[in-house]
Amino acid sequence: QVRLVESGGGLVQPGGSLRLSCTASGSNFRSYRLGWYRQTPGQERELVAAIASSYVRNYADSVKGRFTISRDNARNTMYLQMNSLNPEDTAVYYCNADLMRSYWGQGTQVTVSS
Repeated sequence: QVRLVESGGGLVQPGGSLRLSCTASGSNFRSYRLGWYRQTPGQERELVAAIASSYVRNYADSVKGRFTISRDNARNTMYLQMNSLNPEDTAVYYCNADLMRSYWGQGTQVTVSS
């Protein structure tokens, strides 16, 4: 069983930055494919960024060049550095860990507004 806890969300002005963190309990963290997803009311959850155990990364087109996903296996933690935020980035952000089955965090709200 893996428990994921996100932190770092909040309110930020357009053009600003936030860093989200996701810390996992349990073992085998380094083996997990990790990802950040986001969801707005009435919309499906969408992939924002993912990082494999091999550190290969992929990003949604809408965040390329602005967001950076990283992982620290020694701390069982994944990060999402978000720069140049705009109102369209407003959503609940969820972290995901996948290895034979998927685990989800509880979500953290990110609001981009002036």
